[in-house]
This record gives sequence, structure tokens and C-alpha cells, in this order.
Amino acid sequence: MPPLLEVQNVSKSFGGVAANVDISFDVAAGEILGLIGPNGAGKTSLFNSISGEVSPDRGEIRLEGRRISGTGPLVCARAGIARTFQVVRSFDSMTVRENVMVGAFSRTNRAREAMAEAERVLDVAGLSARADHAAYSLTPPEKRRLEIARALATRPRILLLDEMLTGLTPTEAQSGVQLIRDVRDQGVTVIMVEHVMEILLPLIDRAVVLNLGRVLTQGLPKDLVRDPAVIRAYLGDKYAG
Repeated sequence: MPPLLEVQNVSKSFGGVAANVDISFDVAAGEILGLIGPNGAGKTSLFNSISGEVSPDRGEIRLEGRRISGTGPLVCARAGIARTFQVVRSFDSMTVRENVMVGAFSRTNRAREAMAEAERVLDVAGLSARADHAAYSLTPPEKRRLEIARALATRPRILLLDEMLTGLTPTEAQSGVQLIRDVRDQGVTVIMVEHVMEILLPLIDRAVVLNLGRVLTQGLPKDLVRDPAVIRAYLGDKYAG
């Protein structure tokens, strides 16, 4: 079966600084892929290219064989790419339901349909009881769930999660892990950037490791944790054995 997403030799620089250099990997439908690496490795920059916020300088990104790189965020969203952000971006004066309806309106111009879709994804995200509350009143973990719900309301094929588990308590993080599994069970492929390795590695099917803007390696989590190059990139040479 051909891959759902193909990243082919993607490079991107900003002001002469190379954020991504010749990055290539595939993502299969139904996969939870971890995109990992130290700070400054180029993870968010790559997310920006996949979601259409920026255009790669070189290379291509394809969704089901169709080139989406360089087409812009609206075209990418309509093609089936949705994302969350490190810094939560809610419409604080609007209700939780209205926030999610904003995402749903990317697929319909009918308020009744948008509301029905919002109710569906709020249930998936565990926020149904907060639907009529103002977004500003949510707790930080709830706001992250709201980000996911609004993204899911666009009916994506692929959901990009940018550090959605960072800063949560262990209990909150485990609840977030279950939500991500539930999202995958809904038929959505997940690519996630995360720094909390203890939580990420048991969750993902496979990982791509970035370092200094390049792919350092990729493979199964159980293999990466024993890879001296991965250990060195995260912890320094003295830990590489």
C-alpha cells in the first residue's frame, strides 16, 4: 500500500539559517509517528511546511500522491491536514462549542451541520460538559483538548500535534495519551512532536529523529532508545557509551 504522506528531500532556510535539510520519510495511514529531537532540531519548521504555513525551498510533500507543499494552509487543510500549536490558540471570548464550530465551518457553511460536528468531536475530546463555557475558563489541559477538537472538526486525514503533552501532570498526560489513541481509532493518522520520551515512546508506532535540521535516524521506538547517535543528540557524548 502506498504511503499516505511522503516527505521528499525537503529543505527550508530562514535568513541563511538552515531549519530543515534534505528531510525524507513516509507516513502510513493509521500510524502514530513521533517526530523527535532536541530543541532547535527543526521539528516545528517541518510541521509548518507540512501544514502549508511555509513553502519548502526544495523538495516536495505529497498527500496520497498529490503534491501539497507550496499550496498554502487553506489548500492543505481542505486536503486533510490539521494541526495544533505549542502555544494554545483559542478564541477566548467564544464558547467551547463555538471554537470547535470554527473548525467545522471549513467543511460546511451550514450552522446546523457545524454544530452537529462540534458536538461529535467534543464528545471524542471529553469536553461535552464544557461546551457552553467560555474558552478562557478552561484549564490548560482542557485548552489543549480544545485545540485537538477544533482540528478534528475539519475532518482531517492527518493530525499534527505539536507538544500537546508537554507540561502536563502524569495523570493529565496519560489522559492525553488515551485521547490520541482514540483519535487514531477514529481513522486519523497522527504525527506528533513531543519531548516527554517516557510518554511518547510507548504511544508511537515509529519515530523520525531530527538533529540540527537533518534526519538522524528513523525506526521503531525500541531500537531508537538503544541507538548511540540518538542518545548522544539528546544527552551528550558522555552518555553514548
